[in-house]
Amino acid sequence: MNSAVARAGIERRGRSDVAEQPQQAPNIEAAELIVAYLEKIGVQHVFGVPGGAIEPIYNALARSERRGGVRAVVARHEAGAAFMADGYARETGRMGVVIATSGPGATNLITGVASAYANSVPMLVITGQPPIHAFGKNALQDSSCTGINTVGMFRHCTRYNSLVSHADQLEIKLIGALMQASQTPRGPAHLSIPVDILRASVKAPAAQTDYTSILRARPSLVDLHTVRELQTELERARAPVFLIGNGCGEAIELILKLVEATNALFITTPDGKGFINSRHRSYRGVFGFGGHDSADALLSSKPDLVVAFGTGFGEFNSQGWSGHLLSSRLVHVDSCEENLMRTPMARLHVRGRIMSICAQLLEQLRPAPQTNVVELPDAGGEHGCNPHVTLDGPEQYESDATPIKPQRLMHELSRRFPPSTRFLADAGNSMTWAVHYLQPRNRRTARSADKLLDQRKDGRSGNASWLRVTMDFASMGWAIGAAVGVARGNPKCPVVCITGDGSYLMSGQEITVAQAEGLCVIFVVLNDSAYGMVMHGQRMAGAEQIGYELPQVDYRLMALAMGIPGHVIDSPADLDAIDFDEMLSRKGPTMLDVRIDREEIPPMFQRLKSLGSVK
Repeated sequence: MNSAVARAGIERRGRSDVAEQPQQAPNIEAAELIVAYLEKIGVQHVFGVPGGAIEPIYNALARSERRGGVRAVVARHEAGAAFMADGYARETGRMGVVIATSGPGATNLITGVASAYANSVPMLVITGQPPIHAFGKNALQDSSCTGINTVGMFRHCTRYNSLVSHADQLEIKLIGALMQASQTPRGPAHLSIPVDILRASVKAPAAQTDYTSILRARPSLVDLHTVRELQTELERARAPVFLIGNGCGEAIELILKLVEATNALFITTPDGKGFINSRHRSYRGVFGFGGHDSADALLSSKPDLVVAFGTGFGEFNSQGWSGHLLSSRLVHVDSCEENLMRTPMARLHVRGRIMSICAQLLEQLRPAPQTNVVELPDAGGEHGCNPHVTLDGPEQYESDATPIKPQRLMHELSRRFPPSTRFLADAGNSMTWAVHYLQPRNRRTARSADKLLDQRKDGRSGNASWLRVTMDFASMGWAIGAAVGVARGNPKCPVVCITGDGSYLMSGQEITVAQAEGLCVIFVVLNDSAYGMVMHGQRMAGAEQIGYELPQVDYRLMALAMGIPGHVIDSPADLDAIDFDEMLSRKGPTMLDVRIDREEIPPMFQRLKSLGSVK
């Protein structure tokens, strides 16, 4: 062969070989890698407070915002930032992301992260560290294992928890954290990253990868044998009762179809109430903390079958582990093994994705004869009470007295806000009043099973809750930050934060974040100059009256000092003077300082019984 021809052939093959090789991804700063992943999985906002040890992440967020990507939302306290990420995740179905600097920045996060852990809220938590070479040298805010060990602190309130000690670890640990946070059982995942690692050079993520698959709900195995057993139980049952818990968001429409197909009655846990229409003809109220006698009476009547969907049976949502609920009549349906472990007395455990289980049942069940078709789908009309749900002190619900009764306040909030409103009720009396008395018009309509089964292809929840509460860990001030997160995630819907003056004095400064972000959040402060639950608990238990008094504060004036409009509410008539249409169209928060009657006792007896304070 001619040497020139051969040489040309080699050159051509060489160029071809080079052209076929995939191009190497460029190197970027590690902090840019984190923000790039957040962009690719659909996160739009990151909550936190800046600091030196996480400065590279804020630099990357600033560049991301300029190109229309992820934005930083700056909180006033790290716990508030974690609560915001919690609310954002609940509302959007996206990953809640919160970041904080080393030392006190990280420790300030822990309450909010622990609350998300107890409530199974997916959250990526990133905290900073001094540079690795400074570990063990008493560096400023040293949070390493040789200082104030924040990784150790987060160990018990996260699903994934790791220090990134080398830049090459970052991507795989980031993927692991995101996957662990989003898979059942969901919860926070924590990465602690030294500032020099954040500045290190790493390979950019591959452009062609489907990053949303990291968070996509994995096909859960459904135990078809136990589904068939449940089918048999339902067809045999004469008076089935369903309990709807917080894990039913994506499946709620199918569960309500099952209610109709089996002629069942249903109740909810306190954190499940927001999924249902409180005027539904088959609804009998909330069972658990702040619940209704009608729900308790339904279980006390000894139904032959109780099917519980998506609940962990904590103290608040089981009415102190009531024997009326936790018995051999119980069938527990859940995708979370941890939840199923809490009901060893149940006659049947049905494991798997609740939506898939309900779809299987609906395909196979023989519909029960309808016995209550004479009633309207919504009992009680536009603003009336459901006649099947027993309210404590119904006369207070309609009372015109001054100071305003908290029961009447819940009535007014129910009727004055549009159906799209998201209500968040803080820990304490706020939660009990809202869980028991709040009953807005909810226009949920059933959709086809096919559409429901397709709704989570992107890994996001498809059903919004109109009432959100925090259970189990029950952090005061949670609703204040979470309301901002909900509004930031979904600015099209009004958000109402129902909180007490005790909680507001802890975390009320986060109202300025709603102002800075231009978010329509109505802060309803139940102002009784007391830690109300402490005061009533001491009285009911005959304990010493100590430590419950709070100063008399004009929260409207506090809001005005921050440039936020407000109103003082002493009586129901004061609400008539407020232009609700103007308030709901405002691009910013509003303060309602409600001077409630502090002598009204909230529905909290069961909590005292669980504590052993009363018999």
